[in-house]
Amino acid sequence: MNCNVANRFANAASRYPDNMALAAGKTQLTYGKLRQLVQQVSAQVRPALRQGRVGVLGSRSIEACAAFLGIAWAGGTYVPLGLNHPDQRLIALLELLELDALIVDRAGFQRLSPELRRAAPPLILAPQDEPGTFAPLDAELPAADLELSKQPAEVGPDHLAYIIFTSGTTGMPKGVMVNSRSIGLYLDAIHPWYELRPQDRAAETCEANFDLSIHNMLTAWSAGAGLYIMRPLDMVAPARFIRANQITTWLSVPSIVALMRQAGGLTASSLTSLRLTWFCGEPLSVQAVRDWSEAAPNSIIENFYGPTEITVAVLRQRWDGEGPVTRERGIVAIGEPIQGVEAIIVDAAGQPVPDGIPGEIVLAAEQCSQGYFKLPDLTAEKFREFNGKPGYLTGDRGYRDHTGVFHHLGRLDNQIKYKGHRIELEEIDARLREAAEAELVGTVTWPMTGDVVGGLAAFYSSGTLEPEQVRARLRQLLPPYMVPELLENIADMPLSSNGKVDRKALVALLNGRDQARAAS
Repeated sequence: MNCNVANRFANAASRYPDNMALAAGKTQLTYGKLRQLVQQVSAQVRPALRQGRVGVLGSRSIEACAAFLGIAWAGGTYVPLGLNHPDQRLIALLELLELDALIVDRAGFQRLSPELRRAAPPLILAPQDEPGTFAPLDAELPAADLELSKQPAEVGPDHLAYIIFTSGTTGMPKGVMVNSRSIGLYLDAIHPWYELRPQDRAAETCEANFDLSIHNMLTAWSAGAGLYIMRPLDMVAPARFIRANQITTWLSVPSIVALMRQAGGLTASSLTSLRLTWFCGEPLSVQAVRDWSEAAPNSIIENFYGPTEITVAVLRQRWDGEGPVTRERGIVAIGEPIQGVEAIIVDAAGQPVPDGIPGEIVLAAEQCSQGYFKLPDLTAEKFREFNGKPGYLTGDRGYRDHTGVFHHLGRLDNQIKYKGHRIELEEIDARLREAAEAELVGTVTWPMTGDVVGGLAAFYSSGTLEPEQVRARLRQLLPPYMVPELLENIADMPLSSNGKVDRKALVALLNGRDQARAAS
């Protein structure tokens, strides 16, 4: 059996060749046309495959989508790279990955500094005038065999479909390896619940290096539906985009609700075209879901939960107008496992705990990822077998109530969700030490509204560098969403009894200042 994820698109293209498959602004591609472009990309990439890994430097574009499908069609491993990441981070990833080829869209082409070019593989495919087409920059393109690319390459269930990088504690991100079986099981599990159809219009709201983008692409293209790409200008006014394109299915992080509300775009019955909404990536507040429900009265609303390591999402909770709600946090519950997934709450010793007792959320499923790229020790630590299935220790704290619904209570460690991204505070600390030339550093989430992170604040003890100097350096080391909004050089860093930086004391310091300002 061919487990290539591109088969789902190929089947839809055969059934609905004249349906609109992909749109960005005024450019629209039918399934038939997109298939031709994908076959061309596959023919260009396939002869270069050695390790199998092909990087994509681009996001939310016709070219980035064609690259994803073309790499899969060729039997390669898709590796999206963060378009907004600084050169130093991208160079480190390129050196780690040893890519066979790199595909860039127009925005990615603008990022190709001389340093990045030197770290990149010889074969770089750059966009041409026709949307979705590419040509090599320097290397002579290996002979392309279009005949071989008529159909998706044969791959087995263990074939590595993609690698998504998430934040890491050492200052370098972790590459999560997801195979064809895992993404196939995920798509098969959620299909009966939602039954997307050829008439649907899905929005691509997510950056390519965020695994929710893969959900958006493959759920749409498995059904013969259209995928409408939200370009940077569209993200400024999402409600206008939804109305203009009559979007019917939507998946995004919940924080976009607050942005739309602040911009005045989330009014009663303003999003009537929506019939299905998924929220994922961070806690969904009750206020946010009520606001969305009022604006999109025809839409089912589901709260999704799942780390990248377990393939997109594995728990789901449908909003019924009242709940279920995690009362301790004022957020919607994360619900119950999808088909084939077992969720377990364990104590510090790894033993299951009774309903109602908080502990670590452990997820066991055949759709579990293969672990972390070139990190065998961390893989062995975080991925273990539970009840005869591959399992993952999420590091999330939660509990199951007496009705079988799961609730999320935050992180056990210092990994957080901010603006839809998973961030290790220790990774920011590691780069802050480098940027500030200081040993004592501490990053905290502040302010907080329940479990929702409102910002990042970082402190360092250095007698030489001013905050703006350090901020400028951090911008060269971290993506924009990881650069703290508040940065302070503090003379006396609070320490705990064991000599570690006391993050709670730093938060108390910020809260105390806030209260003093309010009282003055």
